[in-house]
Amino acid sequence: MDIQVQSFAVSNLRRRPVVVETGGFVAGFTPDTDNPYLNYATPLPGTEPTEQDVAALIGIFRERGLRPRLEFSPQAAPGVTPVLRAAGFGTEAVHEYLVCTPGTLILPESADSSRVERPSTDEEYAELDATLAEAFGGVFAPSAQGAARLRRTQQSGGAVRFVRDPQGGMAGGASCSPSAEDTAELFGVGTRPAYRGRGIAAAVTGALTEAMFAQGTGSVWLEYSGEGSRRVYERVGYRPQGIRLYLSLPPAQQS
Repeated sequence: MDIQVQSFAVSNLRRRPVVVETGGFVAGFTPDTDNPYLNYATPLPGTEPTEQDVAALIGIFRERGLRPRLEFSPQAAPGVTPVLRAAGFGTEAVHEYLVCTPGTLILPESADSSRVERPSTDEEYAELDATLAEAFGGVFAPSAQGAARLRRTQQSGGAVRFVRDPQGGMAGGASCSPSAEDTAELFGVGTRPAYRGRGIAAAVTGALTEAMFAQGTGSVWLEYSGEGSRRVYERVGYRPQGIRLYLSLPPAQQS
């Protein structure tokens, strides 16, 4: 699964508005934001980069005023991490990823499951962007660009879903990327604080996963942020499969 997830990461980055490939790396950039999660690189599976390859990659980020940063499955490219470490890259995070297949999917039985909807209007995409901004504690601000990215995800073959709150607003939602390499990434599962613990995350996760399987995708994977969220995903049928490594160059090493 590591090779498949890493191959997906490469294909997914190649969908970015700006793509640069060098020395066995693919770097994807989103010009309307400096968000590090939307501007990063990943290696091709099995690549064995040289010091010069890494130096060239660093230069690609520096010329854009961005922090050099990578996300990847280390087991899919064992020769990458030692060379990055030698260049000064440090660990941002190590995330376990979980995978669901049609044979493991368990659709939740809750009142919220029947209230899962797909946004269709500009207003709904904007409201969902604002809902997720609140859900993630202001890590990002709601914006027209964020709403547009949600719409593009849905229109390009992915899926976006939300659950309404009792007043008709939005309680939470999530997205799933378009598939590549017969898998897709589910991400951005968020619930507003006032509505947590009501099965909303499980409802949107189940609905999104089912929607991707209906399109013929062979598996869906995700990363989780804590044991609480892991239990939610495991109840829907997600199972541990591997790890993803996040490396970046510390500020002192960037000049």
